Amino acid sequence: MAMTVGDLAKLTGLTVRTLHYYDEIGLCSPSQRTEAGYRLYAEDDVVRLQHVLVLRELGMGLDEIGRALAGDIDRDELIRRHRAALIEKRERLDRMLAALDHYERGDAPMDFRTMFDGFDPAEHEAEAKARWGTTDAYKESARRTKQYGPPEWDAIKREAAAIGEQLAALMRAGVPAADPRAAAVIAEHRAHITRWFYPCTVEIQRGLGEMYVADARFTANIDKTAPGLALYWRDAIRASADQT
Repeated sequence: MAMTVGDLAKLTGLTVRTLHYYDEIGLCSPSQRTEAGYRLYAEDDVVRLQHVLVLRELGMGLDEIGRALAGDIDRDELIRRHRAALIEKRERLDRMLAALDHYERGDAPMDFRTMFDGFDPAEHEAEAKARWGTTDAYKESARRTKQYGPPEWDAIKREAAAIGEQLAALMRAGVPAADPRAAAVIAEHRAHITRWFYPCTVEIQRGLGEMYVADARFTANIDKTAPGLALYWRDAIRASADQT
C-alpha cells in the first residue's frame, strides 16, 4: 500500500523536509503521485529508504550512500568496513567507561590518556594547514587552541552541540532557513567561532557553510544531529549573510 510523505515521516521519525530533501537529491524518491500531484511512496520506495537509514546508522555520508545504492561501489564491503569501525568505536568507549568506573570507585587515579583515547586533534592538522595555513585565521586558531585543555574543549563541544540542536529544532519545525530565528542562531554560531578560534567574519562563515555541504565528512558529522541539517545550516548562513 502506498504511503504519503506524512505517513512515512511518522513511521520513520524523519521530518517531511528531510524526505523532500532525499527526493531532491535522488536518494529516495516516491515512485507514484496522486491525481493532485502529492508524493506517494510504494513498497519498494520504503524498502530503499530503510536501506538509506541503515547505511546512515553505519556512519556513511549521503553521497556515499547514493553511490552504494546505485551499485557504483561495493555495498557489502562498505557495510563490513563501517561495521569494523563501529566495533572499534564500541571498544574505545568501553575503555573510557572502565576508566571512569575505576575513578569513581577510587580504584585508580584518572588516566586522561584513556579518557581521550581515539581523539587525536593532529589527525586532520596536516590537511588544515595545507588548506589554510597561510591565513591569519588559521594562525590565530593555532595560537589559541594550543593553550586549551580538557575543560576548554568540553565547553567548546557543549556550545557547538547546543547550536546544532537549536538549528535542528528549527528545521524539524519547518522554519525557513531565512527566518530571523535561524539568523539569530547563525549569529550565535559566528560568535562561538570568534570566541574560541578566530575572528569569524560573515564571509568566513559563508565559506564554512559551503564546506559543510561540499565536504562529505562535514555533512556526515553534522547530519548525525538531524538528516539534512548541513544543508539547512548552509542555507541559513547564506540567508543571514545576504541580510547583513
